[in-house]
Amino acid sequence: MKRYIFVTFCISILVSLLLVACDRDKKKGGENTEVEDTPLEAPAFDADSAFYFVKAQTDFGPRVPNTEAHRQCAAYLKSKLAEFCDTVIAQEFTATAFDGTKLQSCNLIGSFAPENPVRIVLASHWDSRPWANADPDEGNQKKAIDGANDGASGVGVLLEMARQLSLKHPTIGVDIVFFDVEDYGSDGQSDSWGLGSQYWSKHPHREGYHAAYGMLLDMVGAPGARFRYEQISATYARSTLTHVWNIAERLGYGGTFVAEAAHPITDDHYYVNTIAGIPMIDIIHQDDNTGTGFPATWHTMNDNIDHIDKNTLAIVGKTLLCVIYNEK
Repeated sequence: MKRYIFVTFCISILVSLLLVACDRDKKKGGENTEVEDTPLEAPAFDADSAFYFVKAQTDFGPRVPNTEAHRQCAAYLKSKLAEFCDTVIAQEFTATAFDGTKLQSCNLIGSFAPENPVRIVLASHWDSRPWANADPDEGNQKKAIDGANDGASGVGVLLEMARQLSLKHPTIGVDIVFFDVEDYGSDGQSDSWGLGSQYWSKHPHREGYHAAYGMLLDMVGAPGARFRYEQISATYARSTLTHVWNIAERLGYGGTFVAEAAHPITDDHYYVNTIAGIPMIDIIHQDDNTGTGFPATWHTMNDNIDHIDKNTLAIVGKTLLCVIYNEK
């Protein structure tokens, strides 16, 4: 993925800067809604386990729809969700790509306490890009990528979180959604991306499904990653965005979860917000110094397990576990 949405970017950046300033003023004036002296409690997050789950996906090879690697990885992810979650649903469907290709696709949903009406949703995409179109070597640009960071990293974090949730259930219901066919898009055709999240948003796994809010993970495994205020998130789910970043700051991760405005991105959360009506944020690594706006490995053959950092996985996982287990 992904695409910048430039039409609203300037306005959203100005709004975000004002809101960031307001957030800081509230903290200085004692009006911050976070109770800073309340201890944050959550199970441990095992970064080695998360890394194992990332590598298990890339070991299948590129997870491109209609391939054997894709089918094998789907079966693996379904089995791990079944091991950890109370219920698992495999949402199979046929997606039509921008070039007319029919893609056999599968969203996977694992739920904890499905009977609990108070729910949040955690998501990531599990497929990988069919083409390394950003690779500096033109000879690689038609090759499929491993997608260790762009896809597998978020899934790896969520699988480790699911393992922890299975050991100690939180007080709220949690749904973990692995979206398929996110990365089979074409530049210039924004709705050609996120086909799995578009399908799920129109056809949720349970009739009448709703969650209080959602958190999407995308490219959360690079060394030195920085997650800023993505502007679709700021528009639709501002309170969740600032809450998560405040939790990260309290944990000492303010250098990774940075309270600065970043570009709006057409990612899976866009469709969850606009179609499903669930306020969802995007925790995504953007890098303004690479020329693409994303990590240097993005859509290249270097997006492999050698460029996944356990420390980054741990920061994201620990932050989200604290969000879940301190939910009122």
